[in-house]
Amino acid sequence: MKTNYSLLLRIWHWLNVIAVTGLLGTFFLRKTFLSWKDNSNIIIEKLSSYGIEVSIEQAKAVAKAIRAPMWEWHIIFGIMLAILLLLRLFILWKEKGFGYDHDKSMHMRLVYNGYKVFYAVLLFMAISGIILTWYEPLGISKDFAHSIKEIHELIAWVVVIFVPLHIAGVLMAENQDQKGLVSKMISG
Repeated sequence: MKTNYSLLLRIWHWLNVIAVTGLLGTFFLRKTFLSWKDNSNIIIEKLSSYGIEVSIEQAKAVAKAIRAPMWEWHIIFGIMLAILLLLRLFILWKEKGFGYDHDKSMHMRLVYNGYKVFYAVLLFMAISGIILTWYEPLGISKDFAHSIKEIHELIAWVVVIFVPLHIAGVLMAENQDQKGLVSKMISG
């Protein structure tokens, strides 16, 4: 069991927590409270109750304008994630590994390989997010960008599932065979 985490890895980890939490928060807001589909219906109904008629397209434009500042934060957190993934590659190179001991137990090999899969998922999310943000300057058609968006949103659920599993796994490890794991990720 690795006894210490480098300062660089710990900083990376907690910045990554901020980026992923921000991305998940804005993702959930987009799918719930700030859904343009739901909010455009609310806008139409509420304005109609005041005798003001608006078209579906007008209500959609207003609903999208309401969520635009939140969506800008999603892009900022996505760029942060992309930069952090590059930093993780640097840490991987600098520290000559993923920062894990080469524990040979089946459980720990599964855990480490799970993290590697998670990094691959994050890499896909960062690259596809960059494509979605700048598809026009990249010369990508709107139809192809829409296909990427569908996959991006589907793969986002892997992150949604991984995060609570990661937290539960860390808490279980902390209370079983890896006492001090959490404090090591905070103080080294």
